[in-house]
Amino acid sequence: MLRLVKTCAIAAGVAALAVSATVAPATAQTKWNLPAAYPADNPHSVNLIAFAKDVGDATGGKLQITVHPAASLFKAPEIKRAVATGQAQAGEVLISLHENEDPLFGVDVVPFMATSYPAAKKLWLASKPAVEKKLASQGLMLLFAVPWGPQGIFAKKELNTVEDMKGLKFRAYNVGTSRIAELVGAQPVTIQAAELPQALATGVVNSFMTSGSTAYDSKAWETMTHFYDAQAWIPKNVTFVNKAAFDALDKPTQEAILKAAAVAEERGWKLNEEKAKWYLEQLQANKMKVLPVPPALKSGLEKIGEQLTADWSKKAGADGEAVISAYKK
Repeated sequence: MLRLVKTCAIAAGVAALAVSATVAPATAQTKWNLPAAYPADNPHSVNLIAFAKDVGDATGGKLQITVHPAASLFKAPEIKRAVATGQAQAGEVLISLHENEDPLFGVDVVPFMATSYPAAKKLWLASKPAVEKKLASQGLMLLFAVPWGPQGIFAKKELNTVEDMKGLKFRAYNVGTSRIAELVGAQPVTIQAAELPQALATGVVNSFMTSGSTAYDSKAWETMTHFYDAQAWIPKNVTFVNKAAFDALDKPTQEAILKAAAVAEERGWKLNEEKAKWYLEQLQANKMKVLPVPPALKSGLEKIGEQLTADWSKKAGADGEAVISAYKK
């Protein structure tokens, strides 16, 4: 009799474990990490945190995404590979960082091609299918893209022509900015956004091209004196997920992510466009000279833009021509 009771108890225990095993996936909480390169109060990070909250709310906490801003989990150039290899489930990068992999990743930093937000949006829609395809070949799935502010020139002195940029220690962060430095006779120094404040404070760089928001994050006014509002290009950050991690989720959770991503893209474009003017006002409030580009400097920059456009078109080939053709329609 005692043996029968023990046998029944064991059977009941096995049954309970079986039930719990079948129930667990439906109630288990999935946790994702999303590394990003910019400070927590930067509009891009603010938008990512809102995206993560939207996903958590829509799934009832079933999927929790933790955003790691300020390159705290991975440095900017490492993020895409970390997501592709499954070290993180999602990530956000300045897509032009990876132009060396594919020229199409750098289409939004071709100088003077798309210098307004409507033009930048049109260029994004024209290039999106090609970017999606390339990311997919790397095991990544595109979620959304959000722009920066228009890019201008920061310097520690007055600039009137491109010749005035000769010899400057020019911060570079992608192929295009390195090439600009070379063409004006400056010294390109590769510095990512998270490292820029220290590079400025220690004099590693004394000039750079970036948006008002990165300059604000870096307190550029502490070392720079002049900002020239070149509006040279409007780069974008792209957020993506590891495709295998996405495929492992149930359908309702996948749909929640895609819906939150669509909302994040719309919110991000609006937020960054609204903040662009505010950042320039902050530079002025901190005694930085915010100036239009002098005619001779503008002419020189446009010639450089033509050279870079030709270089990019040659590298991008037929795929690049197709994107530009779609953009110009």
